[in-house]
Amino acid sequence: MMKLVLPVYADVVAAAGRIEGHANRTPVMTSRTVNEEFGAEVFFKCENYQRMGAFKFRGAMNALSQFTPEQKAAGVVAFSSGNHAQAIALSARLLGIPATIVMPEDAPAAKIAATKEYGGKVILYNRYTEDRQQIGDDLAQKHGMTLIPPYDHPHVIAGQGTAAKELFEEVGDLDALFVCLGGGGLISGCALAARHLSPNCKVYGVEPEAGNDAQQSFRAGKIVRIDTPKTIADGAQTTFLGNYTFELIRQNVDDIFTASDAELVKSMKFFAERMKMVVEPTGCLGFAAARGLKDELRGKKIGIIISGGNVDIGRYGEFLTQASQL
Repeated sequence: MMKLVLPVYADVVAAAGRIEGHANRTPVMTSRTVNEEFGAEVFFKCENYQRMGAFKFRGAMNALSQFTPEQKAAGVVAFSSGNHAQAIALSARLLGIPATIVMPEDAPAAKIAATKEYGGKVILYNRYTEDRQQIGDDLAQKHGMTLIPPYDHPHVIAGQGTAAKELFEEVGDLDALFVCLGGGGLISGCALAARHLSPNCKVYGVEPEAGNDAQQSFRAGKIVRIDTPKTIADGAQTTFLGNYTFELIRQNVDDIFTASDAELVKSMKFFAERMKMVVEPTGCLGFAAARGLKDELRGKKIGIIISGGNVDIGRYGEFLTQASQL
């Protein structure tokens, strides 16, 4: 097997230069209510205000910006449940690259619609019976396109790390950083930034309770595969980590926690009511886990990455109603 050449912090810095002027430098927000509840200083890096509504734009733009003229002409293919799909479609449109996106047929309707609106050609598949990687590989081979996976790619990882780079540049050293975890692209890149800019910061990944493949992998010291988890955190319904992301998590992450769907809807309700923000279920993972650990975080300076805000409005209303009944 070919030896992996892992991205390093210098790649995150280079990515920041490439995406500048394209990606939003998203706001860092605080809440007095949260600070009082935690007895700590808590800073939210709000990637729900990123272009196309999620951090994924960073990695997609960084990857596509490095295409050769031949790659640009042949086009890009990607597979995703939604946010990477939109990120690739929008980045491709901005750079004049044709984009084909493989999406699960049960992906949120708003994410499928947005991907099409950004100019992506959408191909639907059944996430429970078909292999998206195989579909993507076949399309790439048949049409000479370049496949950009949602997380297990050095350029994608480096791009995602720019979110934490901006956070540390704005607020300085942190004691702990909580990052949503699906395939691991976001936390892999953010951990590179943390290790360089705030070496004593503990980096914690958070995944859905029903889909804790990364936690199992982290404990076992090898990639553990699971069945597609049933969770409202559709952006983290991954079944295994990638080779790059597993190795970077193994080297740079301190621990991995989980959050239940009930904790996610409570967090969504808090963000809506108290901070006037729409956050998708996956985007609530970091806050949900930090809330469960607030006694241990007392007196600390905490960073939480809110990964995105793309959620069907109808479902969003249902989630908030559900939270009110908990």
